[in-house]
Amino acid sequence: MLIVDARLDTLSQLRLVVATALYPVQRALLLPRSLAGSIAEHTREIEAVRGEVADLRRTGTVNASLLLRAEQLAAENQRLRELLAMREQVSARAAIAEVLHDARDAFSRRLVIDRGVQHGVRPGQPVIDATGLIGQVTRAHPLSSEVTLVTDRNSTIPVEVRRTGARTLAWGGESPGTIELRFLPANSDIREGDELITSGLDGLFPAGLPVARVTSVSPGRAAAFIEVRARPIAGVERTRLLLVLLAEDTRQAAPAPSEPETGVTRRRRQG
Repeated sequence: MLIVDARLDTLSQLRLVVATALYPVQRALLLPRSLAGSIAEHTREIEAVRGEVADLRRTGTVNASLLLRAEQLAAENQRLRELLAMREQVSARAAIAEVLHDARDAFSRRLVIDRGVQHGVRPGQPVIDATGLIGQVTRAHPLSSEVTLVTDRNSTIPVEVRRTGARTLAWGGESPGTIELRFLPANSDIREGDELITSGLDGLFPAGLPVARVTSVSPGRAAAFIEVRARPIAGVERTRLLLVLLAEDTRQAAPAPSEPETGVTRRRRQG
């Protein structure tokens, strides 16, 4: 049969029929191998995509961090420019300070800054930001200082109403973040929206520093007086960069003893 098939090709049709009949069986037997190869390829593609996604996420995180840092630096540079502009306006030596943290006293409004005696900071020196008065240095350590804010209840600042020139005292308010004008006669010419500035009469604060803006004027508990509340113009609760005015100790140049001295330093000295 082999010789006959080799010479006469008598079995070709039989081989064709057998090959056609066996083709589905061959495909069925090869299907697991093809399926395994497809699964392996799909798995490799998924792992590659996961790696690319992880790389993109890392890159996005790094870019977001860099962008946020750039925005923070831009904002800080802007605040520094504003502080330098304010220093030129007050015409006094000054040191830029950064707020380290709030003082650990729930009953007062104080900050701790990163400038101290070694930087020329002394008790009694005013502290401002780019928009107005923040407070006053009340304790100075070698490398840090404590600043009492204008909203502290023990803070007293001689101010005047910019519109009228009337002088009075501003106290830290009973409500957090506020300032009060106390014992004003009922006929005082003061209105909501009036700006309060330092009068400079105590020898501690330079004259003309913005302090607060009047938010309400109402009758007092006694008929002869009115209650005036104001909000600080400076970013008392949100400013991170401050300017300490490195003025010399002005207590020697303050008014004569017959005139009342004001400010937080007087209270601390008496205490």
